[in-house]
Amino acid sequence: MSHPQARPGTTVLLAKTLQHLPQTVQHAIRLSVLAIGLLSGGAPSLAQAAGLEGSWSGGGTVRFASGGEEHARCRAHYSRRSNAVYVLRATCATASGKAAQSATLQKVGDNRYSGTFYNSEYDISGRIYVIIRGSSQSVRLTSSSGSASFRLSR
Repeated sequence: MSHPQARPGTTVLLAKTLQHLPQTVQHAIRLSVLAIGLLSGGAPSLAQAAGLEGSWSGGGTVRFASGGEEHARCRAHYSRRSNAVYVLRATCATASGKAAQSATLQKVGDNRYSGTFYNSEYDISGRIYVIIRGSSQSVRLTSSSGSASFRLSR
């Protein structure tokens, strides 16, 4: 299933639209963005040590289109679909809630992956970027609802 990507200018329009939504809807959208990027949890095998596959956990910051920020803790698990494609299932939590996301990532270079994420609960999609350095990874998520950056480790 493909998910539409935001066109330039959509982020500004959505941010203005969100300002007029009830707090509960804004919160749901924010949680969706949060869950988007939170990937990992577990001990790797030697084969997994240098790759993406396996469990990761850590934390970072979620930035909402409204300008607000929240700290988040995440657990993520990557499964290999093919030689260069991985599927991610992640759960993240902030002080205001918990959300789950899925993503599909393609290897785009040495220890670099990019793809799309989707939160079915809030119908939010966007881009995800992952860079691995040893036993840690930096994850960046972007969508029309906001962005997030995380540092995860095995």
